[in-house]
Amino acid sequence: MTSSNLLEIKDLRVTYGSGAAAVPAVRGVDLAVEPGKKLGIAGESGCGKSTLALALLRLLPATAKLSGEILLDGEDVLTMKWGRLRAVRWAGASIVFQGAMHSLNAVHRIGDQIAEPVLLHQHATPAAGRKRAIELLEQVGLPAARADAYPHELSGGQRQRVMIAMALACDPRLIVADEPTTALDVMIQAQILRLIEQLVAEKDISLLMISHDLAVLSDTCDRLAVMYAGRIVEEGPAKAVYDNAAHPYGSALSAAFPRIGDPASRRAPRGLPGDPPDPSALPSGCTFHPRCPVALDSCAHEDQELRDAGPGRRAACVHVSPAGPAVPTAPEASAGSPA
Repeated sequence: MTSSNLLEIKDLRVTYGSGAAAVPAVRGVDLAVEPGKKLGIAGESGCGKSTLALALLRLLPATAKLSGEILLDGEDVLTMKWGRLRAVRWAGASIVFQGAMHSLNAVHRIGDQIAEPVLLHQHATPAAGRKRAIELLEQVGLPAARADAYPHELSGGQRQRVMIAMALACDPRLIVADEPTTALDVMIQAQILRLIEQLVAEKDISLLMISHDLAVLSDTCDRLAVMYAGRIVEEGPAKAVYDNAAHPYGSALSAAFPRIGDPASRRAPRGLPGDPPDPSALPSGCTFHPRCPVALDSCAHEDQELRDAGPGRRAACVHVSPAGPAVPTAPEASAGSPA
């Protein structure tokens, strides 16, 4: 039976190095994106989000070893020959990298950089490539005259718009946006997010968006997956995960941001002590247990797989039940919590 999903990730594993020195960055991820839908992936720095994004189009360095399946329209990206993979990049799926200044070529004009994938993939003439570049600039809210500018002549928000224009150049069916609003001020961030939403809706494009900000993802995406130590620990409808997380890590990420209209959260936003574990020295059992406020003694020895956490939801926590999220508060679980 043919899958209805545009993108399916099955048991994806990514390691850097080999042998005893191999470091697991992504550990058995399973995700799917339906046509025209938006999936968000959240997590702290070091949880494997960017590695996952780059793996989707095999953009990782040669030191990375990949296994599993990445099915784009039913075709496995990991087994594609280089010629086919080159054709799929930009035309089938494209990526908006974080840090637009570092992703754009400083010595080439903006218009030439946007036109390049059109010339390569659609075999357009230079005049047609130029015309397409101007069309794309106007689609992302920039005047045609910006085609002759160099990256350093644009603001951070304008450069990010250029990155989005490049991602749209060959009419891909999937866009992967890796922290597309990093380092932008709040007003520009909001504009970029609205622009992405508008373009995705108008062109019926699927979106996989990566961020550390659950609030942004819940406002932008249909579904949300929370990633920790290279694995998905929770997945479900975006609003439901943000408002009532089933996993203690998702709950902590959500609580780290003050809520508008909630004086208590604004005056005392709750964070999470510590950092994600070093991938080369993962703790035994549930990798989150050293930081978990509701961990049981068994969590230090028994790993947790994703399980049913309510309608359309999954979470990898011992406290989860099919009836829905039921993460206890720290005092209720203090007897079994680590010191």
